[in-house]
Amino acid sequence: MFVELLYPASLTAQELDVYLANGWFRMGQSIFTTNFLRFHDKFYSSIWLRIDLLNSEKSKTQQKIERLNAQFRVEIQIANPTEQHEELFSKYRERMTFDPATSVKNLLFGHHNERDSFRIFDTFEINIYDKNKLIAVGFLDLGEKSAAGISCFYDADYRKYSLGKYLMYLKMDFCKQNGFHFFYPGYFAPTYPLFDYKIDLAKPTLQYLDFVSDVWIPFAAFDSSRIPIDLIVEKLRTLSEILDSRGVKNEFKFYDFFDADMIHNLNGMGLIDYPAFLFCFDIDEGSRFLPMVIYDVRDEQFHLIICTTVYKSIFEEAPEEHYNAYLLQILKFLYTGEIVEEMADVIEMYGRELTNLET
Repeated sequence: MFVELLYPASLTAQELDVYLANGWFRMGQSIFTTNFLRFHDKFYSSIWLRIDLLNSEKSKTQQKIERLNAQFRVEIQIANPTEQHEELFSKYRERMTFDPATSVKNLLFGHHNERDSFRIFDTFEINIYDKNKLIAVGFLDLGEKSAAGISCFYDADYRKYSLGKYLMYLKMDFCKQNGFHFFYPGYFAPTYPLFDYKIDLAKPTLQYLDFVSDVWIPFAAFDSSRIPIDLIVEKLRTLSEILDSRGVKNEFKFYDFFDADMIHNLNGMGLIDYPAFLFCFDIDEGSRFLPMVIYDVRDEQFHLIICTTVYKSIFEEAPEEHYNAYLLQILKFLYTGEIVEEMADVIEMYGRELTNLET
């Protein structure tokens, strides 16, 4: 699956290590993974990152930022969010270009917000003070040999101090001092600059989780021409062009509900989690059964499938080349093939059969 969310009743330090090593991350008191993201109606790939702490050394940038912030007091302790944290987070939240959690408690405890004694994560907080004023906060979860950086926020009046990066370096140092092997800063999204700071934290020992091989690879080997979402779109658009040249009706769509499994009430329904597909044939809009083609970069295959509609959307009509009319489930796989021309042949054949049935 490309998107998955779990609600463990408990989580040991060793189990967290395994989840992190497989590209999972915390959300409230749940844990999730996703390979795709959508910001402002544009789709991106999420590339999971980790830093090899055993071989990392302080960069010149880290040393410079440490000197810049030497005047401030740092306290590290078990996470215990207070009103001070909430006030600082509320101010920080106003400047965000996407929708973050509504509060610190929501960030850490999710739908358990009202009973925050429920904790499956061993979470620590790093507080930075200018005298007695709280100016920055960072949270991290500890496993046995790994740790994950969860969130950082700070007072905008202190932006010249690079407090976000400083918090990340403090987290890494805390983990190294306590014998951890890996630090997981989450994901970055190629061509979406908001997360690019993560790839500059410790480049010599930075690794990324390869989507196809499921292996951690030095980031220096990252190939920007093999970004999964770009490959999916490229393959489907090539197929669309071939079908257009043959007069076969088709329509490329980004699927706005690819991450519906992340919604608490929809979790576990097995909804389709592909970020894009190609509608095939001339099907009535109200039809329950929708033939389409998906492309899976993991097996490098096109798949002709039948989807069924589950729930009708309550949202306004999607932007051009987006689909949000219904939540969808895969009903049946009809054909799988690697070669785009062969897939076009199969679709053309099915199209003729449907036309003959109608006449």
